[in-house]
Amino acid sequence: MTTVTKKELIDRIASRHKVSRLVVRRSVQTFLDEIIRELEEGNRLEFRDFGVFEARHRAERIGQNPATLEPVKVPARRRVRFKPGRAFKQRLAAAEKQQDHPTECSDSPTTHAAPAAELPTHHGPAPTGDR
Repeated sequence: MTTVTKKELIDRIASRHKVSRLVVRRSVQTFLDEIIRELEEGNRLEFRDFGVFEARHRAERIGQNPATLEPVKVPARRRVRFKPGRAFKQRLAAAEKQQDHPTECSDSPTTHAAPAAELPTHHGPAPTGDR
């Protein structure tokens, strides 16, 4: 497993779409800032086939210090929950299946995984109302 940074994603997108890194960086950062702003306001963000982000309140509770085993008061806080969408889960499952059962190439001793299916693209007006 490797860590992919925001810079690396920006470079990939800029290269793939032949757009300047500056334009992509500003777009990506604006998108991330808007997600944070909406969650701060208590809104739920739904990206069809990708997933749902929502901020949830976690009540104050009594925890335990693992070193001393003494009770510790854990303050209330908001946490962000992400629930993957159907297409997201299907692609992860397909990728996992490919890792578990890679296909053999007859001309090479290495294994190659088949590319995952593309996420469906939504073309049309944004859905309204709660589901």
